[in-house]
Amino acid sequence: MCGERLEHAVGEARSPSYGKRPSAATKIRGGFWEKGVTYMEPEDGRAKESDGPLTGLLIADFSRILAGPYATMLLGDLGATVIKVEGPSGDDTRTWKPPVRGDVATYYLGINRNKRSIVLNLADADDKRLALRLAQRADVMIENFKPGQISRFGLGYETLCEENPGLVYASISGFGTKPPGSGMMGYDLMIQAMSGLMSLTGEPEGPAYRAGISVIDIISGLHLAMGILAALYERATSGLGQHVEVSLLTSALSGLVNHTAAVTMGGVVPFRMGNAHPSLYPYDPFATQDGELIVIAANDGQFRSLTMAIGAPELADDPRFSRNELRTANRDILGPLLQERLRTKTSDEWFALLTAAGVPCAPIATVDRGIAFAKEVGLEPTVLLGEGGDRLEMIRNPITFSATPPSYRLRPPALGADGDAIRAWLLDESELD
Repeated sequence: MCGERLEHAVGEARSPSYGKRPSAATKIRGGFWEKGVTYMEPEDGRAKESDGPLTGLLIADFSRILAGPYATMLLGDLGATVIKVEGPSGDDTRTWKPPVRGDVATYYLGINRNKRSIVLNLADADDKRLALRLAQRADVMIENFKPGQISRFGLGYETLCEENPGLVYASISGFGTKPPGSGMMGYDLMIQAMSGLMSLTGEPEGPAYRAGISVIDIISGLHLAMGILAALYERATSGLGQHVEVSLLTSALSGLVNHTAAVTMGGVVPFRMGNAHPSLYPYDPFATQDGELIVIAANDGQFRSLTMAIGAPELADDPRFSRNELRTANRDILGPLLQERLRTKTSDEWFALLTAAGVPCAPIATVDRGIAFAKEVGLEPTVLLGEGGDRLEMIRNPITFSATPPSYRLRPPALGADGDAIRAWLLDESELD
């Protein structure tokens, strides 16, 4: 047990150690913190000129691949200082090529901005001491080692919480920390298979398919970031950190939402239906003159609007199709009737007509077209980071804030790019508590 939590009600005085932002002098004197940030205490209590809502937090990121680095990038966008700790060979995704920008894997670039990199060989005694010192100073530590492995280096939660009681220690595993799951490695494709997700993906009579992205890693990273933020909020009251754990498998089962609910509460085992939805119709792609268009009628009003837009208003009053459950049960009859009409125009023509009629629909776009469309509707999905020929166009943090927006301060670092500055800061005895 790493200390007792203070019994503060919400609104009462909080721990002086963790309830305040650090001073500008404390922030800058380490030599590698982002400079030019001044903390002031305006009447509304909000620090001015900060990089974001998490400015002043230090995150020691011992994770690699996708789930952890994605979470820490999002937190870094919100102002946290993220130190990416890599082994001598670097994060695996540095070698996941193609595609590349120059000679750098775009996979790595896409999830590692707003971080500083140091190489630490945890098998080396001196580097292990630096890693421990970093963990002692951090607000948050994230790791995705095989369960129990990082404890061999003196960096397990039970050790660090004694050294740094305010530390929020976040772990990602494939199958949890208890045997037998703790002995298994966890990769996204494994979890897609073992969670049941692949059994839902593909045509009914065809093979199971993986999703087109590492969706379980992304969901797990989001769950981890949410857990970290909740633990930090609780720390502001208790003064103590805690251990936050996320497993890829439980994240997957949570992300399967209606399908896992069908099993646990409905006694139904879902199955592959291609692009069809088990509980809604239409909710499918339909062939047009020149391609395919997703058409959705999620309620009776939308279905009536659809039938009017395609020139078949009688379908909305047909007793076989008047309610969603009837349309779903009679999809084999309704589908050809809709398809007959939708073949008469191009996807773009139907997109304009149906959108104007209030019917959800979408052409099936390539990724580049998806980015372009986001720009067309005013979402500003990308941000330019860097200067001149080294400038990167990256996808923005998807969260907007009215007062403390995300910031894009640092390009994804080269391996060990900030090692000298970080080592000097860690070795500075004046920085020790």
